[in-house]
Amino acid sequence: MLKQFKPPDLVVEIVGGEPYEYYPLGEYIVMSPGVCGGRPTFKYTRLEVEIVLADLKAGYSIDDVVTDFQRSDLTKEAVQEAIDLAQEAFLVSSKSALPAVV
Repeated sequence: MLKQFKPPDLVVEIVGGEPYEYYPLGEYIVMSPGVCGGRPTFKYTRLEVEIVLADLKAGYSIDDVVTDFQRSDLTKEAVQEAIDLAQEAFLVSSKSALPAVV
């Protein structure tokens, strides 16, 4: 079942002595106005979700991706969340693209 979309609240944390503002999309994925143009990234990194999803689409396994981005402290759970959010976004967008059935 699809969840009703509710815009997330802005979160402000102090990270490394600096304020870090973000909108949580999940536990591991955020949108931060000051990071990567506000595109979804993995929390506390500049690693864009789109890059990880492209690697998965290209045939890399979750383990391969986690190993390739180990400097970003990427976890299997974070990658799985990216897959789940992408799937949910696809389902919502494809559902809204269908004509209404009366």
